[in-house]
Amino acid sequence: MVSIQKDVSLKNFSNYKIGGKAKYFLEVSNLDELREGLAEWKKISEILPIFILGKGTNVLISDRGFDGLVIYNRIKEIESQRVKESESQRVRVRVGAGALIEDLLNFCIKNSLSGPEWAGGLPGTLGGAIRGNAGAFKGEIKNNIIEVTSLDIKTLKIKKRKLKDCRFGYRSSIFKSQRVKGSDPTRQKAGAGEIIILAVLKLQKGDKDLIKKKIEEKINYRKERHPLEYPNIGSIFKNIPIEKVPQKLLKELRGSIKDDPFPILPTAKLLALAGLKGERAGGAMVSQKHPNFIVNFDNASSDDIKTLIYKIKKIIKEKYAVELEEEISYLH
Repeated sequence: MVSIQKDVSLKNFSNYKIGGKAKYFLEVSNLDELREGLAEWKKISEILPIFILGKGTNVLISDRGFDGLVIYNRIKEIESQRVKESESQRVRVRVGAGALIEDLLNFCIKNSLSGPEWAGGLPGTLGGAIRGNAGAFKGEIKNNIIEVTSLDIKTLKIKKRKLKDCRFGYRSSIFKSQRVKGSDPTRQKAGAGEIIILAVLKLQKGDKDLIKKKIEEKINYRKERHPLEYPNIGSIFKNIPIEKVPQKLLKELRGSIKDDPFPILPTAKLLALAGLKGERAGGAMVSQKHPNFIVNFDNASSDDIKTLIYKIKKIIKEKYAVELEEEISYLH
């Protein structure tokens, strides 16, 4: 039996440790609970927005809270599936959208499965990774996807999409771009039309020690270069595709171009060049360690973070004629 709670503080559900109260809050750990909760929700409201929350990374929660329903997805199952004898080295794994990437990688190590080693140290859940097509070290979650199962919030019907139907792009997918039909357009930034339930991943049998080594290398890389000592929600801005970089700047920074997985100029490089390391707004600060991170170093408010984001975008546009685009989502 699940129940929708009222006026639940979101601060402790945020990796930033920032955020007001959700007017309504629903925690679910399986599909039956989700359907039951949404049926209850229909008796409360047909118009208020819904937001799906995983680990609270990659999302800035307003201190003013959220006047709708937050669904906290804790569907965490991870299990291998049978494959044909002719595909003995290939393994299909069903993973709940609420499963932590860390737990998925530990499952891979335990079962000698290769494929998502690139995600070592990645915070958050599989559902969030799918929604934003998370990627690092030339890998992206789409490379491991066979099928994604979701639930339509309005009809409560299951939808299954093969890889091509998920419309994965650079840090995007059909799940990130969709909007709730008929919802208030002023609230659509926070709206959700479907909830990702689980995904079937394609993995390969591999050498356990080598898989573990590769994952640990990525974890150590993040520990050394990312400001994990402060509350943060990961990279704030998307990296910049080279076709969006003015030619003069491109020539100046040609040694910094990377594949991610296509040629990009790392935003961190541009922010460092602009002298933005250590820039502050209230309790928010551009990390000295990695300038594409804004950290909560002194009890920052959501407005402090937003002020700093706006300031960075303005400076970069004026200095380099480059429009930065946020990688994070806003909950307000």
